[in-house]
Amino acid sequence: MRWFLAILMVWVTSQGVLAQDMRAQAQILPDAVVIDDRLLSGQTDLNVRLSQPVPHRIYTLNTPNRLVIEFLGVTPIDLGPYSDSRRLKTLSMMWIGEGWSRLIAELVEPVTIVSAGMTVHEQDGSADLVMQLSRASQGDFDAGSGVPPEVRRSPDLWAGSSSLLPLKNGSRTLRVMLDPGHGGIDPGALRDGIEEAALMLAMARELQEVLRRAGGFEVFLTRDADVFVPLETRVALAQQTQADVFISLHADALAEGRAEGATVYILSEQASDQASAALAARHDRDGILGGLDLSAADDQVATVLMDLARQDTAPRSRALATNVISGIQNAVGRVNTRPLRQAGFSVLKSADIPSILIEVGFLSTQADLRNLKDPLWRARLAAGIRDGLQVWAIEDAARQRLRFK
Repeated sequence: MRWFLAILMVWVTSQGVLAQDMRAQAQILPDAVVIDDRLLSGQTDLNVRLSQPVPHRIYTLNTPNRLVIEFLGVTPIDLGPYSDSRRLKTLSMMWIGEGWSRLIAELVEPVTIVSAGMTVHEQDGSADLVMQLSRASQGDFDAGSGVPPEVRRSPDLWAGSSSLLPLKNGSRTLRVMLDPGHGGIDPGALRDGIEEAALMLAMARELQEVLRRAGGFEVFLTRDADVFVPLETRVALAQQTQADVFISLHADALAEGRAEGATVYILSEQASDQASAALAARHDRDGILGGLDLSAADDQVATVLMDLARQDTAPRSRALATNVISGIQNAVGRVNTRPLRQAGFSVLKSADIPSILIEVGFLSTQADLRNLKDPLWRARLAAGIRDGLQVWAIEDAARQRLRFK
């Protein structure tokens, strides 16, 4: 039976990989790159329509002045000249390695990026990358230009090779998918004018910066604007980026009782207590089968294969949670009295990516609310999560070497 399941797992997984490869690349939809110069305001709107949401990053370069947009999993197309724009002269696109493509806009004049964000259309799953540009002085443009640290640390993303740079401990760069909970039509918990969705987006951006500065991390966000992202899309984005870990950030509010301090959740089909079940019920609005494409398998086979995959992932998720809890406790002084819990959150259901959900605090508790509004406290919290990730990466790499010797 074990041999049969092993062969079956290889076959179904291979079918899933083939299916994923065929649809992995997002497309820039025809006639969907729109540039709108606003003469009165001096601003330019750039809208890129994609067949699906993808991780991306945006920066500027000088000599000559350019706007650079990098996408993970987007097939390059011929964009041609845009001579009718007052600020964008030409657009070009190319592969740069590791699944990334780069869109370069040659600028007529220096600009500053006023805003940028990706919105997802629920009707068909397509997405718009919307940017607002404004004129800038050459001095300000030069001061804000340059290749971001994570690209400088990965020459393959600039030159086109396919190697991954090692961490200081000798393992490869750790890819982290940060998931700011809620967003758009789902603001999450509300307290004293504070929305959970907005607070977690700020927290995710701050944590992303802390990890980037630490080195050895490549960090992505499931959303970088106040937009609604379906639960299954959040997990799919982690799969598309080949993330090593998935961290969902929340700050809930309890209708009854009192809770204080950070709590870290790992996956359990049965919630560890009634409070966990209530939280899962609020977050879990759609069912997710998991990270593997098992559409060709019946329910019984799919369940067996996912259980086999989770036999490896579950202990790694627990170790990740334990290290993050220790890091947070060391950084901010305390955590919840029961900091490690289990629940059936949908965003934790990827079968092959260690995943945790961090309730960084509770908006219904005055002390937590005060802390979460404090940028200095959030900075310490982010440093604690960073420390936990770094320790986990070292330990996990050691366990992996032992496991596959």
